[in-house]
Amino acid sequence: MGIPCDDVVLIQHGKIPDEPSVITVNCPDKAGLGCDLSRIILEFGLCITRGDSSKDGRWCYLVLWVVPQHSSLKVDWESLKSRLLAACPSCLFSYYFNQQSNGPSPSPLYLLKFWCLDQKGSLHDVTRVLCELDLSIQRVKVMPTPDGRVLDLFFITDGMELLDTKQRRENVCEHLTAVLGKNFINCELQLAGPEYERLRGFSDLPPAVAEELFGSEPSDKYTSMLQALSPSMKTVNKATVTVDNIMSPVHTLLQIRCVDHKGLIYDVMRISKDCNIQIVYGRFSSSVEGVRNMDLFVQQTDGKKIVDPERQIALCSRLKEEMLHPLRVIIANRGPDTELLVANPVELSGKGRPRVFYDVTFALKTLGICIFSAEIVRHSTSDRQWEVYKFLLEEAHEFPLASSRARSLIVNRVRRTLMGW
Repeated sequence: MGIPCDDVVLIQHGKIPDEPSVITVNCPDKAGLGCDLSRIILEFGLCITRGDSSKDGRWCYLVLWVVPQHSSLKVDWESLKSRLLAACPSCLFSYYFNQQSNGPSPSPLYLLKFWCLDQKGSLHDVTRVLCELDLSIQRVKVMPTPDGRVLDLFFITDGMELLDTKQRRENVCEHLTAVLGKNFINCELQLAGPEYERLRGFSDLPPAVAEELFGSEPSDKYTSMLQALSPSMKTVNKATVTVDNIMSPVHTLLQIRCVDHKGLIYDVMRISKDCNIQIVYGRFSSSVEGVRNMDLFVQQTDGKKIVDPERQIALCSRLKEEMLHPLRVIIANRGPDTELLVANPVELSGKGRPRVFYDVTFALKTLGICIFSAEIVRHSTSDRQWEVYKFLLEEAHEFPLASSRARSLIVNRVRRTLMGW
């Protein structure tokens, strides 16, 4: 029992330039499918403006309206369709078979190692090229040398699954050569070996920094800073989640109202997947004056309502926390240096949030701030694992890093870029 593969994922483009494209997915269901699909869409730099989803435990039907995050973004729609199709359970076999499937195996990890001359903004230029080539950054280590060169180590996976071919590897190096120009020195691309194990360690954040970064609520100083920079930020610290077990005889209705942000639907789907909650029917309304409403009819994995008060409270608290603060951004002292730290929760599957490194390097480039070194590590708290992006910043005339106002401006720009505000 199945349907033709050509009909599993359909993409219909808008008739006018600013009209959203419509992505329709019609395939056998599997746990966390909505999370996987919305993650891929976010990887391609697209925002979901509204959506409808319906499933019965065997089959899933999903319709999403999407637009590029910025007008200059070039979307490879064929690659997007291929990635979405690959995430769906096989369309040629029974959905009963797919309920038992373990899903696709993880993509091989490759090490991209290259030398270049240090140049302001070059780290973002490299990141942009990797994103355009459908390469996902898993870990980064950027190490400057005293002679003005930089050694970049990017641990990447290939959405096209072609890095085992010589042509694909050469194509990546050619793109890097083109974007770096005369600053390019050398490039190597190979399967990651033991060096990955040495660099995948967990962070050793000082307790005070960890408390500020991972606390359930941002510090009063942080919230006051954001509101002082923009009065509209006062509305950001509001989110409501209502639980209704009366509307439906077999579902719990979650009504969510919060300020819209980039990746919001991915966040909702991720939390549902990690909390073993099935969204049987969901309507994600368009943003109105920056506020989004969502109606989700959900069940537990056993097909029952969520009636346990403690579980209701835990789910609502998790949703509210991540609707308000899906990413954490702070600046801290690291000895004599100044370090920007950005953190986001990791899926239980081990996957981090897409395009965070891209957005942070873009924000710093637009501010004219140079990055001395950068790395991505993991950090564990009592209830979850986090991905932490660490950037050592260089002093800039326009942004003296000892100035509290300069630090506030940097944090504000980075956070707004990450949230799509």
